[in-house]
Amino acid sequence: MRITLRALTDEDVEAHNAGEDEHTVRWLNGSPSSAETTAAHFNKLAGNARAERGKRGFGVCLDDRLAGYVDCDPDVIDGLKPGDVNISYAVHPWARGRGVAVEAVRLTLEHMRENRIGTRAAIRVDPDNLASVRVAEKSGFIYVHDFTSGTDKQPDGTPATLRLYVHDV
Repeated sequence: MRITLRALTDEDVEAHNAGEDEHTVRWLNGSPSSAETTAAHFNKLAGNARAERGKRGFGVCLDDRLAGYVDCDPDVIDGLKPGDVNISYAVHPWARGRGVAVEAVRLTLEHMRENRIGTRAAIRVDPDNLASVRVAEKSGFIYVHDFTSGTDKQPDGTPATLRLYVHDV
């Protein structure tokens, strides 16, 4: 089993969206993606990579098959300190439970180190998202505290309570 990260392209839109389920929508996107919104997101990520600023996102591949998504975003400030860079991820249902997210986070940390992106990585996670809590813990992130988000919302529109985990870059 080999897990790698690579840039996302228009050719990945269909496979990316096919891997989206209710968990991805609930914990990452907030609403289902369309081919248009996904292509626009991938194009923005490519522009950010070229400019070496903003959110950098990658396809997570398991044995060369697109198995998920991971990004690092220095522009997220909600609940974070200066120099913190937020990491978000999602794994397609067929690839879950195989350590894909933990390895994707490790590779993202490596990318952040090599490219001098931030001084500390952060994972902000809803405490009810037990799979992501486990990913943060298995990835060596340290629990800091729970906080009320100023940007993230629960499905009913109330502010989300998030758990903050950090890892030095």
